[in-house]
Amino acid sequence: MTMIANYPSKKACRENIGKPLAYIETSLFGPQYRGDGEITVANRPHITNQGREWFGIITMENHLIKAVR
Repeated sequence: MTMIANYPSKKACRENIGKPLAYIETSLFGPQYRGDGEITVANRPHITNQGREWFGIITMENHLIKAVR
């Protein structure tokens, strides 16, 4: 499953390392967000109305972004 990261670009997401993740849940089967571990994300411009489409894996630690790849 992929969550929507509410950032216009992967670079903008990386600039938020150390901050909470801005995201939109997409699952009908319960929350996908995890405060610790890896989350697969994508920006979908037709939903967020910003930037272009991109995909990434975000590592979370204590509910803060630790790394973006």
